[in-house]
Amino acid sequence: MQNGNSVFSRFEVKKYILKKNLKRDLPASLVVFLVALPLCLGIALASGAPLFAGLVTGIVGGIVVASVSGSQLSVSGPAAGLTAIVLGAITSLGAYETFLLAVVLAGAIQLILGLLKGGMIGNYFPSSVIEGMLAAIGLTLILKQTPHALGVDSDFFGDESFFQKDNENTFSAIGTALGHLNLAAIVISLLSIGILILWPKLKKINAVPAPLVVVVLGIGLAFVFQGTGFALSADHMVKIPVVGGWSEFTALFAAPDFSQISNSKVWVVAGTIAIVASLETLLSIEAIDKIDPIKRVSPTNRELIAQGIGNMTSGLVGGLPLTSVIVRSSANVNAGGRTKMSAIFHGVWLLLSLLFIPGIINMIPLACLAAILLVTGYKLTRIGLFQHMYHKGWDQFVPFVVTIIAVLLTDLLKGVAVGMLLSVFYLLRTNMRNPFFYRIQEEGDKKNIRIKLAEEVSFLNKASIQVLLTNIPKETNVVIDGSNSRYIDPDVLETIFNYKHNAYTKGIIVTLEHIKKHYIVERIDSKAIEEINK
Repeated sequence: MQNGNSVFSRFEVKKYILKKNLKRDLPASLVVFLVALPLCLGIALASGAPLFAGLVTGIVGGIVVASVSGSQLSVSGPAAGLTAIVLGAITSLGAYETFLLAVVLAGAIQLILGLLKGGMIGNYFPSSVIEGMLAAIGLTLILKQTPHALGVDSDFFGDESFFQKDNENTFSAIGTALGHLNLAAIVISLLSIGILILWPKLKKINAVPAPLVVVVLGIGLAFVFQGTGFALSADHMVKIPVVGGWSEFTALFAAPDFSQISNSKVWVVAGTIAIVASLETLLSIEAIDKIDPIKRVSPTNRELIAQGIGNMTSGLVGGLPLTSVIVRSSANVNAGGRTKMSAIFHGVWLLLSLLFIPGIINMIPLACLAAILLVTGYKLTRIGLFQHMYHKGWDQFVPFVVTIIAVLLTDLLKGVAVGMLLSVFYLLRTNMRNPFFYRIQEEGDKKNIRIKLAEEVSFLNKASIQVLLTNIPKETNVVIDGSNSRYIDPDVLETIFNYKHNAYTKGIIVTLEHIKKHYIVERIDSKAIEEINK
């Protein structure tokens, strides 16, 4: 067994350094790096944390989490969905170092959840809700990045919430942007979108990543517009901390205050972060697996372990809580990423850019990065997806659309919760409508009714079965057939047996076929799976 594992490990390592994978992963990592850079800074700003903390979190998410994770395309980093929690936590705990302790403890909780197989919860999200979440993220990207593409950068880059920190909302921000247009930003955005669409079709030169071309073009055009009335200001550019040397770099790190380990508020914050971050991660993993061209399935328990290790590391070096993030992961997929090396390399680029080229990075206009996200958003919310979900029926289409609207108007977790509730409603409605079917035959004045129960009969079916039995006319022969049923709920069994016991008062003769006195739900355990695999 050990030999088999060692061979598998060598095979895995070899897979990551194959030329055919690296030629996809390296360009994709640059795209993810360019997308992640302003997001890390913007989320740190919105969270009330040092800007450096956002970059540290992105570096840890790329290098540490991706190295441990079993997901090939997921990219982790600071998440916009946690900004409100982080901002409130830093304020309530009184010191950033105390908050870092909560991040470390949250990571430890996630690690324990992964070891206890808590990742299985990710398997219970309906595909209609996941597809709706992806489409909502795509629409959010389009709506949120439109002001940046028009040259208005008043909100922080990557704010995914409907109500923004600048007292605007998603739609009013677009209206404001239309009244404060910047010609240079618009030119950069339009040319960038054109390049992103057309560049892959140019076979002789498309080996150079289109987003890299967009960034170079953006820097060049920013210089062209300097000295004119349309020049871009510092607010239109990426901003990362500029460090003058190794000592300045190390001084930016912060350490958690372990003396607060007995502080109950720290544990409450840690538990909140662990739960929310785990849910966001599982949702993201489920969504990214759906758009993986190779259709790989990520091990969710291992992902929770990786996220736990990542959050513990982030907290220890002064970073923010992290999750698997759909925006960065989607950009990775759309850029052609093949293995986890793209996520790892993106973390390396974040680190190197901070150390060696902060001046060049600060020359990148936000407009060209907005163009990259606009194209990514369109791919997530393409018209064909709506057509596909519509043809699957109303029980799939309605939760899909409602999830989109709910995510747009609230946030990721609340929107998914609304979609889940609606999906459960449709599930219950379908379940209640299909507990049985029956056939009526008449022989003279006598009616014979055969009621055939469904494969699964739950307590939700009790009412409809009881109504059917109550309305059966007198002097009828009734056969209740459970030959198809793998499970019948005890409440339903009680209803059936009581009816059989009392039906004689109406002259009704009841015959039960293949109905047991109790049913045990059978499940396939790990040993059975091993036997099947043999």
